[in-house]
Amino acid sequence: MGDRDLAHWIQGLVEPEQFTLHAGDDTSSVMGKDLIGEKRDARRQPFVHDAGWECKYVKPRLRQNHELGDRRPIMSGDGVVLIAVNQQDVASTNQADVLLRLDPWTVSPPFEGHPTHSLHHLRMVHLPDGLLFEDGLDRRWFEHSGEVVEEVIFPSRHVAASGQASLTLHPIGTPHLDEGEIGTYGGHGGRAPPPSSRLAGWWKLLLERARNDPRVEGFDLSLEVTHHGPDLGVPCLFIEVGSTEATWGHVGAADVLAHIIRDTLLSGDDATKWSPARNAGETVVVTLGGGHYAPRANLLAAEEGIWLGHMLATYALPFEQNEGGVGGNWKQAINAAIDATRKSFPQGDLVCSMDKKAFKGWQRQAVRDHLDTLGIPLLTSKGVFERANKR
Repeated sequence: MGDRDLAHWIQGLVEPEQFTLHAGDDTSSVMGKDLIGEKRDARRQPFVHDAGWECKYVKPRLRQNHELGDRRPIMSGDGVVLIAVNQQDVASTNQADVLLRLDPWTVSPPFEGHPTHSLHHLRMVHLPDGLLFEDGLDRRWFEHSGEVVEEVIFPSRHVAASGQASLTLHPIGTPHLDEGEIGTYGGHGGRAPPPSSRLAGWWKLLLERARNDPRVEGFDLSLEVTHHGPDLGVPCLFIEVGSTEATWGHVGAADVLAHIIRDTLLSGDDATKWSPARNAGETVVVTLGGGHYAPRANLLAAEEGIWLGHMLATYALPFEQNEGGVGGNWKQAINAAIDATRKSFPQGDLVCSMDKKAFKGWQRQAVRDHLDTLGIPLLTSKGVFERANKR
């Protein structure tokens, strides 16, 4: 199967499902009041859902970290990569266990009282009760160790009402919320951390490895759009095993994901990470509209020569039509997604691609006009492929 055929196969791989929402979820007005409910896991800890799709733990421990102060610039080549593990999540700890078993990690001084390990430029921290509110983790690590965090990787679990076994990747942020608002599931309104430049590269590796590995036969593979916290100042991503207790602890799935993490982070020439010296001028795409499982991004990022930034679902582009023009936080969300993506891809050829069917005509025109003012091309999927292939 060629890359383009694979991409078209992936586009229809995962169909959106309806999900039960936590009773405190303020997105219920979008998803439907009839979906409101509560679920708890085997430990009797409540699940909460971001925009009706992603289930995570919510803990109050880190709410005091919402004021992050000044952010340091993204470093390049001289920092550490931090792997943040949730001790209450077997999908997270399983990936960590594989990593610790494969190489001679050393025990390091505790971070805020929690275990840590080190290997070359990699650091692993085992956090006690979830990841979504670990705001400023990069800054806090610097204050703890004096080491600049270059990137954060979050091994995690994914929850879906369908119960379908899955392996997923996604960036984080809540750029569509009002500025100053703290997201119900982490994140700060109007902000999105820089997306890891590895998203597209790890997606290609996931497609290549998982489709040939009988241990994860039957697992769906998908990117997810930008959503939830924590709020950081450096590139990051979540890498997840879904979607129920039956598969969160799947050792084969954890092994597939952990090897992607290890084989790239320890590579002397990591082609999945953006390098301005090597990749300047290559195509970087921000996707606009569509469902939570990012069908457009799944298609585009499967193609060689295309890098992936933030992905904004339709629900993350809220429009309001009034006499004074087009209102809502859609413009704020686009600006935040583009600014953050630029930080991850210096000297990249940044473009946007929009799911036209997801918007009304006046909304599409508003997006076109705004991108024109920013000097960002708005391309169809075919246009993105053609632009990338011209290099």
